[in-house]
Amino acid sequence: MATPYDVIVIGLGGMGSAAAYHLARRGLRVLGLERHTVAHAFGSSHGHSRIIRQAYFEDPAYVPLLLRAYELWHELERDSGATVLTITGGLMLGAPESQTVAGALRSAREHGLRHELLDAGDIRRRFPPLHPANGTVALYEPMAGFVRPEASVAACLRRAAALGADLRFEEPAHAWQVRHGNVLVTTGRGIYTAGRIIISAGPWAPQLLAELGLPLVVERQVLHWFEPEGGVAPFLPDRFPIYIWEEADGTQFYGFPHQEGAPGGVKVALFRAGGPCHPDTIDRTVHTDEIAAMRTAIARRIPALNGRHLSAATCMYTTAPDHHFIVGLHPHHPEVVIASPCSGHGFKFASVMGEILADLAATGATRHPIGLFDPRRFATTGAHAAGAGTSQTRSGC
Repeated sequence: MATPYDVIVIGLGGMGSAAAYHLARRGLRVLGLERHTVAHAFGSSHGHSRIIRQAYFEDPAYVPLLLRAYELWHELERDSGATVLTITGGLMLGAPESQTVAGALRSAREHGLRHELLDAGDIRRRFPPLHPANGTVALYEPMAGFVRPEASVAACLRRAAALGADLRFEEPAHAWQVRHGNVLVTTGRGIYTAGRIIISAGPWAPQLLAELGLPLVVERQVLHWFEPEGGVAPFLPDRFPIYIWEEADGTQFYGFPHQEGAPGGVKVALFRAGGPCHPDTIDRTVHTDEIAAMRTAIARRIPALNGRHLSAATCMYTTAPDHHFIVGLHPHHPEVVIASPCSGHGFKFASVMGEILADLAATGATRHPIGLFDPRRFATTGAHAAGAGTSQTRSGC
């Protein structure tokens, strides 16, 4: 059997890569297992950009974590030399009573965040590509922007490896079990032992955590890149913000400024427009009706963006019924840390989640407020009761 590790991390995407980095910084012996390659495009941590914002409309409870996430993204940039965070400002648009606007305003006021309230005329004057209807308002926050997922995952993994982490790619975890206070993880290449494991498997988490009966749904998400009809100049990051736009029927679409490099153009997407899928059989073809639906959204609100469709990609959200995260200790096995799902809005938190997961794996507790994410709110008794001494699930990340 291999030399025991302190912690095994299953899944090296956004959360797992950050956890491996933070654990290695603390001098712990870390094994990271990933079923694909570094910063791959088959899970939930790709697509060149992810929105980051502070006036969090989902719940004000997230704001303290976000403030720490910003600090740690900057710290990763200093430690790695990589550029992972770009501040552009951000707009939350919709009717005044919409969740996107009202929720963001609540968080901004509760936590004293810098913000402005804009009416439709203000929006059109300050951001000419946007064509809001009369009655649309926006909360503008200057600290919003985007994180580069592939760059940040790669930076975390480089730092983790440099600090001594043993990272193994194209080696999925097939099973894990807890035995006499230690954890055994089986792959196609061997059995590894550690005092703790972190399961940060993204869309593969439902299989790895099947015994808990968590009501998780893996959703297919489509990302689009369009070529602006008049060129990218009005969409450059120094003049165009990230945005989330809620329509009258509750539909949200969101987008970004232009980013240099492939695939070019400007990225935009409909939020939660896809249906359930399985990570091993997801349809990765983007169909003409999906492109047409995206065009319908931008033609009315951002007509300058309704040019040539340059590219598209699929990714996956793993979602809990309340759309909050599931992060914490396994209800039956304190040796196991759960770090999924993130319900489609988690990547911006990856830097602070790495710190939290390292805390939980090292000491069983964290100073960060994560009560909202407790796995016990959904977990059922499952096939293995607490105290049984073993736990095993199959498939992996």
